[in-house]
Amino acid sequence: MSASMPRLMICSSASGMGKTTLTCGLIQALKNRGLAVSACKCGPDFIDPMFHREVLGASSCNLDLFLAGEGFVCNLVGRMAHQAQVTIIEGAMGYYDGIAQSSVSSAYDVARVTKTPAVLVVDGRGRALSVCAEVCGFRDFRTPSQVVGIIFNQVSPGYAATMAKMVEHECGLPVLGYVPRLDEAVLESRHLGLVSAAEVAGLRAKVDAVARALEQTVDLDRLLQLAGTAPDLVPEPCELPAPVAGEPLVAVAEDEAFNFYYPETLDLLEQLGARLVRFSPLHDGQLPEGTCGLYLGGGYPELHARELSANESLRRQIAELVAGGLPTIAECGGFLYLHETMVDAEGLTYPMVGAVPGHAYGRDRLGRFGYVTLTAAHDSLLAGAGEQLPAHEFHYWESSNPGTSFCARKPQSTRSWDCVVATESLYAGFPHLYLAAHPRTALRFVRACAAFDQARGGVCKSCRI
Repeated sequence: MSASMPRLMICSSASGMGKTTLTCGLIQALKNRGLAVSACKCGPDFIDPMFHREVLGASSCNLDLFLAGEGFVCNLVGRMAHQAQVTIIEGAMGYYDGIAQSSVSSAYDVARVTKTPAVLVVDGRGRALSVCAEVCGFRDFRTPSQVVGIIFNQVSPGYAATMAKMVEHECGLPVLGYVPRLDEAVLESRHLGLVSAAEVAGLRAKVDAVARALEQTVDLDRLLQLAGTAPDLVPEPCELPAPVAGEPLVAVAEDEAFNFYYPETLDLLEQLGARLVRFSPLHDGQLPEGTCGLYLGGGYPELHARELSANESLRRQIAELVAGGLPTIAECGGFLYLHETMVDAEGLTYPMVGAVPGHAYGRDRLGRFGYVTLTAAHDSLLAGAGEQLPAHEFHYWESSNPGTSFCARKPQSTRSWDCVVATESLYAGFPHLYLAAHPRTALRFVRACAAFDQARGGVCKSCRI
């Protein structure tokens, strides 16, 4: 069975070229036309999809070939066909920038695998004919490149018209319009990327301003026509394991401090039988009643260390339950929270949960970051000895106890290091996992939650929050 869907990728020559601003404005402009729009983000980025979902009300997911593989990524794109009339895919970094010095797992690789037409965002400031060399280079660097059109960024109306004639004559690619300079619509950044959607002051007004501008400066009809040239996709069959009985309740931390999750992973946990209940380590004094599994995702706990520390009742409860074998996944920010102490963004030290011995502290630069393949040193909650899992790291905070339960190896590199504190009931470390594409790993976690529940008398199924 094939899934036909109009789709288009927004890409650029480098990071910081305005892809997210353009993508959000474009989604809103298309919604203003009455179209149902879905969105995707290339790579492991957590923050950009938040803008797609929270601000625009558009369903969004990550397309990551390293973490998920080609079949799963194509299935995700196909799944969007049932949710929207057009899908906008936001690229990552430079179009061809992939693992190490290759195009593997790049935005281009996603466009190639999913057969998605790509529109290149070109910064037109301070250049003239040289722009054509850049455009021709991106058009011809790979065959097929998937590049089907150009949008200029940061240019005036008059200069955009001049540039359009030049590029179309020299490069033979259509110029679909331009994004004018919009100082009032700049999206702020911090050390893990853009400031999250919930924190941007006046975000709705900013997105609306970009959408209004694009309605005047971008040929949306031509853009939709190009999106409609995307060929059908034939999704691969995907059979999931049978769901676990008992509906084990998994408490998922979600608030200002913890919000880095892949929705596809959370969906899979539910499909495998878990019942997810959100709670706030900042604001809730206790875990949800009947909790038999805990998921502490990434985020910015270092910006909220004082408030997290002040919630002593929850810290004590989590420490006792983790020590007592509560199945727990704690990734990056969640890992920091489990430490004995943590330094906040102001340099002050606060007590944390204490389930992981050690001290978490900040650095002025990225530590280990990028894709890794994890190899288990021993049996633990999510993997048996010798089993491998793809993952990624991206963090400025460090730990005095990063763990030794897995060995992380960089792809296309000899670099490796030990990481993760893992036991039969715990996965706690900096590497983020994409369990959505690895259902048997996710199943191990849900089964462990069900076993924990059964050991205490099987209360989860009868407990309703």
